[in-house]
Amino acid sequence: MAKKMLSMILIYIFVSIVLLPALITYCSSQTHTQAPSESELAVAEIVRPSSGEFEDYIKGVVAAEMPALFQEEALKAQAVSARTYAVRKMEENGSLDVPYDIGQAYITTEEMKQKWGEHFTDYYNKISDAVDATKGEIMVYENQPILAVFHAQSSGKTESAENVWSQSLPYLQSVDSAVDEKAPDFEKTVAFTYDEIIKKFQQKYSDFQLQKESIAKQIHITSRSDAGYVQQIQMGNQTLTGREVREVLGLRSANFTVAVEGDILYFTTKGYGHGAGMSQYGAELMAQEGKTYHEILQHYYTGISFAAM
Repeated sequence: MAKKMLSMILIYIFVSIVLLPALITYCSSQTHTQAPSESELAVAEIVRPSSGEFEDYIKGVVAAEMPALFQEEALKAQAVSARTYAVRKMEENGSLDVPYDIGQAYITTEEMKQKWGEHFTDYYNKISDAVDATKGEIMVYENQPILAVFHAQSSGKTESAENVWSQSLPYLQSVDSAVDEKAPDFEKTVAFTYDEIIKKFQQKYSDFQLQKESIAKQIHITSRSDAGYVQQIQMGNQTLTGREVREVLGLRSANFTVAVEGDILYFTTKGYGHGAGMSQYGAELMAQEGKTYHEILQHYYTGISFAAM
């Protein structure tokens, strides 16, 4: 009896000291993975989309943003700009989801068919080839995706970011784009009656006033940027930016002059868009001159380099 009791005690000690801890360790290893290190977390948070859906999205952006008749090198430049802009926004959002709602125009394949009709196959293949030729390529500054904004055509010079959004970015500086002066509708004049001006500005600024008897004396452009875009203008009793006036009146750009004849105001604009980053028509005209898409992008985005996602 004593021997049996001793054996049971020894078995209990063995199970408690050796077998049970080993079993607990084994079970733990099956239900928990090792916690990631800080460096592993940092890598995991960097967005680098690589799905076919993302590149298809870029094709939809290029199709919406740039005429399919443009030169192949211009389309490639647009593809890299659109891809870089999307990656930048995805990293800001910390998301791998394709960003359909970040400010870039986008159309589906069905919408392309409606837009191009019988030319769909040729135009789609042309844009698809341009996107595929640059697949995964983005622009970076100090190893970070840049804010690759673009516009239809400049006023002859592109605008610095700080003059558009009050934020200076080293790669969004004013550069020459005189080729834009050859673009269609480079200068365009629109007319507004006194009543139209009053209505539009009072919708935005309820206390806006402009005396009908002396309109010309109440409108003064007080400052322009080096690229020619209106920085400040006195409109009646309001001191506004050129961008604010452009938004209220739906002008093509903030590079404009104002002429008054009777109670009619004539606004003459140069270029089309905010003016920062790549000029799309400038890219097309540079491509016609034989420039590659890398040369186009390095001209419009100062000091950038290229990287793969």
